[in-house]
Amino acid sequence: MFNSLPIDFPEFEPGWVWLVGAGPGDPGLLTLNAAYALSQADVVVFDALVDERIMSLVKEGAELVPMGKRGGKPSPKQTEISQHLVELAKQNKRVLRLKGGDPFVFGRGAEEALTLVEAGVNFRVVPGVTAGVAALAYAGIPATAQTSNSAIAFVTGHSAQGDVPDSVNWTALAKSSAVIVVYMPMKHLERISKILLEAGRSADEPAAIVSKGCTIDQKVLVTTLGECAREAEKQGFAPPSLFVLGDVVTLREKLNWLGL
Repeated sequence: MFNSLPIDFPEFEPGWVWLVGAGPGDPGLLTLNAAYALSQADVVVFDALVDERIMSLVKEGAELVPMGKRGGKPSPKQTEISQHLVELAKQNKRVLRLKGGDPFVFGRGAEEALTLVEAGVNFRVVPGVTAGVAALAYAGIPATAQTSNSAIAFVTGHSAQGDVPDSVNWTALAKSSAVIVVYMPMKHLERISKILLEAGRSADEPAAIVSKGCTIDQKVLVTTLGECAREAEKQGFAPPSLFVLGDVVTLREKLNWLGL
């Protein structure tokens, strides 16, 4: 397949680690470089949220190593994952680290890459489509629109310790960005919405939650900042989800091209 394309794919050499973004779910959103890497890797270290249809593209005989981290469940530590990548590369294998979304957008890819650098392991980054853009698009919510915003802020809903990140100046964020997209918000949605309200955002401001975006199980809740936490709990919204706040949410009424 790849030999017929007018593209010079980079050689996936033994002893290298490729940090590859699998995108937010839909296999059609894989980049060509990502699909090529799946066809070349000797071992694939993959996250829990990677779609099974994407995993079916792995070449026959490749070793599959699940390394997903899921909240509330026993999971490998980040240091263990990073060190395992080093060990596999030192065995002269073509190592593909497959991560949901984009490796460098709330994906801990930078930490893994730094570990590889410290160990003297060569690596390549293959960016993926990040959920903060793609899941909104599949929900009919544009990240930006001329009539509503010329800036957007992406922020994580929890720190490495699982708390609301104290390093985020939520007050400044609330005052400076017309549209805010929060990754992994569900555990702390009530507190996050309260912080944003205290910072001056209106309780009536349009908001939405996109659950399992870009998959066949996608669900969308259109609500307001003041009601989002209550409505999400009432309707059973759970991770993986995104929260978006801003007037772009109102455009879903006309732009819901999937009809979901």
